[in-house]
Amino acid sequence: MAVHLHHNDIPEGLGFGKMVAVDTETMGLKPSRDRLCVVQLSAGDGNAHLVQFPDGDYAALRLKALLTDPDVTKLFHFARFDLAVLEYYLGTVARPVYCTRTASRLARTYTDQHGLKDLCKELLGVELSKAQQSSDWGSAELSGPQRGYAAADVLHLHRLKECLDSMLAREGRMALAVACFDFLPVRARLDLEGWAEEDIFAH
Repeated sequence: MAVHLHHNDIPEGLGFGKMVAVDTETMGLKPSRDRLCVVQLSAGDGNAHLVQFPDGDYAALRLKALLTDPDVTKLFHFARFDLAVLEYYLGTVARPVYCTRTASRLARTYTDQHGLKDLCKELLGVELSKAQQSSDWGSAELSGPQRGYAAADVLHLHRLKECLDSMLAREGRMALAVACFDFLPVRARLDLEGWAEEDIFAH
């Protein structure tokens, strides 16, 4: 595994193919209060690229171009949160998207364990450590354990997608999953606009 750290943007000419795994690290769970600190990317090749925003400069033109490229699928775990954070701080609506947590909820109805750690353990036999999950991501210098944790959040998503796609197809729920993925940017916008808790489809 190679972890590359970049400040404020990805290097020019860095390619990710037709699918890139994406994750974010923030100062908390409220986008309007807790700033975006790191964006993680992986092409599924065993390498992770971390884009750190230590000074609040979110210009990141090449990163924004990648996130909005219609020919590149953005692969998330719990896309609802990441999409909201990316839109709030980068001003971009990432699409098209795939969410492994959403896929898991549709395919793995035999369990209520849909966290990334749970998926990696069951489907890939990989044990993830979450020790750095609540650490200070706003620090000017990320520690080695922080970098390793951040990288792990994107390194396994491509393989998880393959497993979940097989399960979705087997259960006849692929079309439903795709429709959910298409709606996720709207769900994230609803969160940002104040409908995070309310079910607007309720009676």
